[in-house]
Amino acid sequence: MPLRFAPDSAEALDLHIIEQGGAYAWAEAYPDHVRAWIDASGFDGAIGDSLLVPAADGRPMAALAGFGTPGTRRRQRFVLASVAPRFAGLTLRVASGLPEDRAEIEALGWLLAGYGFSRYRDQSPKVGALCAPDGVDAARVETLAEAEALTRDLINTPAADMGPEALEAATRRLAEKFGASLDATTGEALLEKNFPMIHAVGRAAAQAPRLLDLRWGETGPTLTLVGKGVCFDTGGLNLKPGSSMGLMKKDMGGAANVLGLAQAIMALGLKVRLRVLIPAVENSVSSESFRPQDILTSRKGLTVEINNTDAEGRLVLADALALADEERPDLMISMATLTGAARVAAGPDLAPFFATEPGIADALGRAAGPAADPVWQMPFHEPYETMIEPGIADLDNAPSGGFAGAITAALFLRRFVTDTPRYAHFDIFGWQPSAAPGRSKGGLGQGPRAILGALPELLDL
Repeated sequence: MPLRFAPDSAEALDLHIIEQGGAYAWAEAYPDHVRAWIDASGFDGAIGDSLLVPAADGRPMAALAGFGTPGTRRRQRFVLASVAPRFAGLTLRVASGLPEDRAEIEALGWLLAGYGFSRYRDQSPKVGALCAPDGVDAARVETLAEAEALTRDLINTPAADMGPEALEAATRRLAEKFGASLDATTGEALLEKNFPMIHAVGRAAAQAPRLLDLRWGETGPTLTLVGKGVCFDTGGLNLKPGSSMGLMKKDMGGAANVLGLAQAIMALGLKVRLRVLIPAVENSVSSESFRPQDILTSRKGLTVEINNTDAEGRLVLADALALADEERPDLMISMATLTGAARVAAGPDLAPFFATEPGIADALGRAAGPAADPVWQMPFHEPYETMIEPGIADLDNAPSGGFAGAITAALFLRRFVTDTPRYAHFDIFGWQPSAAPGRSKGGLGQGPRAILGALPELLDL
């Protein structure tokens, strides 16, 4: 179902947003039976409270939605999304109570409450139809919702239907939709064009590894997005236990997030020269698998000792980052479901990121709140550089010791970005463990709205 606003009409029911404890003050402008109805219902404006208010003839004359208190709102990303299912079958128009600074994000949350992954069976939730609130750029909000839906759909699709070939096909559809170009380097051509680590990680799979290179835009600053596209991660010869393999269809969540972000950038027509690089592979087990203690030579010329084949995401990203770095873009951002250590540090709800310049982090931090897309800066802590230097090769892909795994992975990636001063790396989860308002259980965008909101400052758009 398209995530779009309803056209405004005379039949739309007025929706009043009520802060907790404010229901009686709102009812003072209405006949006595309205207050009696509120008394009988127990509606007090808490988050999740909803109420249809009848006219004297019994037909609904208004709808009420609880908006909680400033304190309770800080605990929930999309407040109004919690009541969207309560008004299924109705069309609503916001009539009062929605703060101007919350209007866009609450409208987005309402649209996202209508998302369901329905490729294999219809899971579309039943929610009320909302007219675009006054002052909200409806086209922009719909664009954000559609970008998030693309990201979720890609992550939610299992690897049987979202291998490297299907990920390329999805990227190609996106390129064709917006008039972008797409080049794919596949299989043995990766060796010919000097992407040896992408080839090494993906060569054991039935579907050939590939590097996808999308370009769009002819004017403006240069922005390069790099997304980890490991369509399924068995762990390779360091095979994951079954309990750790259950969510590995989401290991291409970095690719899904940069594609959702790219779709939003193109749909909004931002004046940038956009490049998207996705190393698309499956980390499988066969006689062709790369092995522990192998030493790989990267595109950058750095040698990498393989101490765990389950630390493969940083290998494929390294070759893609090295390629991106050769053009010295004005801003480079990588996104990956890279380390369990990032989840331990920040949990599933925050998107940890690393940045080479304070201005990048500051801009992302300022944009994250209004976008309802929380991020958290972590450090490129240089004293840990020795942890990724094994001695026998330039770099170690899986340092021993068990400490600072997200930081050492980020430091590893930074070794491949030597000529581009402005670089940020996101180590995301890409998954909503349990359903929440506006966020169905499953694939999730983490970081793209914060990045999108920061781009005008970061690239002087």
